[in-house]
Amino acid sequence: MTSIPDDVIEQVRDAADLVEVIGEHVQLRRTGTDYRGACPFHGGKHRNFAVIPKKQMFYCFVCHEGGDVFTFYMKKFGMDYPTAVREVARRVGVTIPERTASGPDPLEPFYQAVAVAQEWYARQLREAPEAESARRYVASRGLDLAQLHPYGLGYAPPGPAFLDAMQKLGITPDVLIGAGLALRREDQTLRARFWGRLLFPIHDLRGRVVAFGGRVIGDGEPKYLNSPDSEVFHKGRLLYNLHSAKHAIRKAEHALLVEGYFDVLRLLLAGLDHVVAPLGTGFTPEQALLLKKLTERVTLLFDSDMAGLRATFRTGDELLRARVSVSVATMPEGEDPDTLVRRGGLAALEKVLRDGVDVFERKLQLLERKGWLGTLSGRRRALDRLLPTLRAAADPVTRDLYIARVGEALGVTREAVLREIADRPGAPPFRSGAARPAEAAPLAAPRVRSASGPERDLIRVMLRDPDARRRIAELLPDRDLLREPDASLFEAVLQLGSEVPPAGLLESLAPEPRVLLAALLDEDWGPPDLGAVVAGAVDRLESRRLERRMHEVDRRMPFANSDEQMALAQEKDTLSRKMSQLNPARWNVIRKGRTGAG
Repeated sequence: MTSIPDDVIEQVRDAADLVEVIGEHVQLRRTGTDYRGACPFHGGKHRNFAVIPKKQMFYCFVCHEGGDVFTFYMKKFGMDYPTAVREVARRVGVTIPERTASGPDPLEPFYQAVAVAQEWYARQLREAPEAESARRYVASRGLDLAQLHPYGLGYAPPGPAFLDAMQKLGITPDVLIGAGLALRREDQTLRARFWGRLLFPIHDLRGRVVAFGGRVIGDGEPKYLNSPDSEVFHKGRLLYNLHSAKHAIRKAEHALLVEGYFDVLRLLLAGLDHVVAPLGTGFTPEQALLLKKLTERVTLLFDSDMAGLRATFRTGDELLRARVSVSVATMPEGEDPDTLVRRGGLAALEKVLRDGVDVFERKLQLLERKGWLGTLSGRRRALDRLLPTLRAAADPVTRDLYIARVGEALGVTREAVLREIADRPGAPPFRSGAARPAEAAPLAAPRVRSASGPERDLIRVMLRDPDARRRIAELLPDRDLLREPDASLFEAVLQLGSEVPPAGLLESLAPEPRVLLAALLDEDWGPPDLGAVVAGAVDRLESRRLERRMHEVDRRMPFANSDEQMALAQEKDTLSRKMSQLNPARWNVIRKGRTGAG
C-alpha cells in the first residue's frame, strides 16, 4: 500500500474544477455564484443539489450528502479516500509520487468513527424531537437552520442513544474513546462525551471531521466544551473553518480571526469566506504558523471587553512572533461579529474593518485613554505594558517601527527601549535586526522560576477543583496583576471544560506555561482547606495591587505641588493601613498544608 503526501493532496484538490468534475455526472445549471442540479445520491428530480465552487464543496438540501471533490468520488463510486485522490489526480493530470507505507493507516478507524458520529449528530439536529430546544436556540440567534446544514452542525442528546447507535454500527468502545467521542466513568461504564449540546464539527486541513465544539443547550457548565485531544485531533494545531477558508485566505491575502463558532458562521453566511476561529483555548504558535503559511495579514475581530482585549493582545503577540502583520478591528461596546452583522448587516462590519489599526497602535490608544501617557509614572507603566508586544515582533522592520513609535508617544530614547526589551530573566542580549527565533541557535528547555506566587496557588486549586474556577475568576476582575508564565496558564485552565483532564492542555500551551503545568500536575500538593488557600492568594494579589499603587504614589510625590503632595500622603497612609489589614503572616499558616518548597 502507498500513502499520499498532504501537499500532493492539496495540489490535486486545487487543480480539480469541482463544477467540471461533478458536471460529468450531474446536469448542472448556474444559479448566482453556485450551480444546481438533481442529486445523484438519493435520485431526486428537483435541483436541490448545490455545487459551490467558492467553497470547493457540494451539498444536497434533501438527503444532506456533502463534501469536497474527493468525497464526491467516494460516495458516487464507493471508493476509499486514497483511491478517490488518485482518480481525481489522474483526471487533472497531477502525478502522485509513490511512497511506500507499512500497512493500513492505523488512524483510519478513528477518522471513520468521528465521520459517522457527525452524520448521526447532524441527523438528530434536523429530525429528532429531542433536538427541538437546539433548533429553537439556533432560531433565537437569528439563523436559518436550513442555511447551516452545509456546515454540518449537529445535536448530542442526553442519554445512551448515541452509544447505542454507534454499537449497532460496529464501532468499538476503544475506538470511541480514542476518537474523543466517549469516556469511561470511575466505575468503568461508558458515557458519551457530549450531552445536550449543539455541536460544531471541527475539520483537519484535509477536510475530515476530527472533533466537535459543543455549546450547552439550557443550563449547564461549561457553556462550551471541545473534544479532548485524541488520536486524530490536537486542538492547538487547527483552526475552526480553516479547511474551507484556506483558499479564500490565499486569494484575499488576508485572514479574519474571530473568537467563536457563531461569529464564523454569521460571517460565512454574510459572504466573507476568509474567516477562522481558535478552538476554545489560548491561541498557539502552531496556529499562528498555520495562518502564516497562507497570508501575512491577519485582522483580529474579538470582543472589546476586558477578556476580549486580553485575548486580542496575546493572540496578536503570537502572530507577531510568526512575522504576521496584525490589525485590530474594534467592536462597538457590547457587540461581537455575530450580533454586529445580525443587526447592521455586512456594511456595519465592513466599517469596523476599515477602521482597524495595527495591534501595537491599538495598545497605545487604550493606554492613552487611561491617561497613562500624561504623567511620568504613567509612561513608565505604559512602557511595561508595551514590552511584550515589542519583544514579540520578530520582523526587524516592524520592530523598529514599534520602537520609534514608543519614542514618539512616551518620549523615551531608542537606546532606553532596547535596554528594556533585553532586560528580562533569561533573555539574550537584544539587538535590532537580530535573527528570527526560528533562525537562532537551539535553546535549552525553558525553566520556570521556582518561587510560588499567589497566582500559582490559585492554579493549583483550579487544577484540583474545576468547580472553583468560576468563583476564582469572579474574585479576580483585574488579572493584569498575574505574572507570566502563570498568567497564561491561569487563562488556559480557566477556559478548560470540567470534564477535560488538565493534561490535555499540554499540547496547546507555549513552552514556559507547558513546563509549569507539567510540574504542577506532578507535584504532591493537598492543603486541608482549599477555600483558605484561595482567600489567602486573593489577599496577596490585593497586597500586590496596593504595593504597585504605593510605588506610583512615591514616584509622583517629588513632582506634585503642595496640595497634591498632601493628598498623595493621605492616600499613602490609607494604602499602608489596608496592606497591614491583609496580614501577610496569616498566609504562612494557611500554606502549611502543602508539601515541598514554595
